[in-house]
Amino acid sequence: MTSATPTLPTLLDVQRARERIGDALTTTPLTYSHTLSELTGARIFLKFENLQFTGSFKGRGARNRLLEVPTGRGVIAMSAGNHAQGVAHHASLLGLPATIVMPANTPFTKVARTRALGATVELAGRDVMESAVRARELAAERGLEFIHPFDDPAVVAGQGTLGLEMLEQRPSLHTVVAPVGGGGLLAGITLAASGHESPVRVIGVQSERYPFMADHLHHRAASPAPGSTVADGIAVSQPGSIARSVLGSHGVDVLVVKEATIERAIAMLLEIEKTVVEGAGAAPLAACLEHPEVFAGHEVALVLSGGNIDPRTLAVVTLRGLANQGRLNRVRVELEDIPGGLALVSSIIATAGANVVQVDHDGLGSKGARSTVLDLRIDTLDAAHARQVIENLHTAGVRADLLPW
Repeated sequence: MTSATPTLPTLLDVQRARERIGDALTTTPLTYSHTLSELTGARIFLKFENLQFTGSFKGRGARNRLLEVPTGRGVIAMSAGNHAQGVAHHASLLGLPATIVMPANTPFTKVARTRALGATVELAGRDVMESAVRARELAAERGLEFIHPFDDPAVVAGQGTLGLEMLEQRPSLHTVVAPVGGGGLLAGITLAASGHESPVRVIGVQSERYPFMADHLHHRAASPAPGSTVADGIAVSQPGSIARSVLGSHGVDVLVVKEATIERAIAMLLEIEKTVVEGAGAAPLAACLEHPEVFAGHEVALVLSGGNIDPRTLAVVTLRGLANQGRLNRVRVELEDIPGGLALVSSIIATAGANVVQVDHDGLGSKGARSTVLDLRIDTLDAAHARQVIENLHTAGVRADLLPW
């Protein structure tokens, strides 16, 4: 995805980007979380970049880069998500015609959203890498300015304005944690922190399935875990050369977290903070949950980098979170196939303070011709409460078992 090594941006570039961007981007809140602080052992502050107009931090870098483009010249970018929307929105505001090349399998909602923001969308390639090839071809054919999502000095400088903003809001921060894909955001924050009045530790986070920046910085062979990731915004197999240089020269560390921890963090932010974040945006909290010893006792800012998560994915993550906490359970019941059997089971469950949310009836799955099987989904307070429900059913003479998910 990268070509020749671009010029490295500096702290001065980040400061100039802050002046150029001005109030075109929202100054998002940096808020203390009492509950997450208690759960992690650190003093947790949340930077709500998911509240930007396009739902992520990407507009910062896009805006700064687009301000370099001559008036009226067309621009082109490749992206399957947040960069596409950032470029589309700010190109429209600046009067620059924008074309976005997206993978052919991009969800329709993302395509529609990008078009609604004023861009022309072309679907090409099986993934972003192939889309990038097509985007560069079109840039050469049509004389368009190519806007790279992370390996561009102006883009990195623009992303770094987030770091300046956080440190102005909370000068006493000890650590800033941000997700890493191509590395533009983390590199920009690192540059911003380098000019702070006191040392600030900057830490990146990656999914175990895309640990390529962490592997590079730790000088080890690529070691991705198999499978896809819920953090698709940082699913980058080739980090940018700018980020590799900046992070390496500043001694920045990158932690790797499990997919299950990212899912847990998404659910926690939804339930505790009442905010929707995508997988990448939840990765910083996942790092605090999985590596608490790194952050314990420190004042830590977590960058909630974006909130553009597919509603179906959010629904699955939420339900899995409830299941993992023992609050959503599968129960199999076998009872005599007589009138009132289901009513009896429902009454026992209700008396125990649980709630039946789904019933599947299988008259052929029982061990006897005069019995029937019910597969139930029930809401409980926790796993102990679910076990109590099963005991109550047994006491009433009902055969019942908790089933694994």
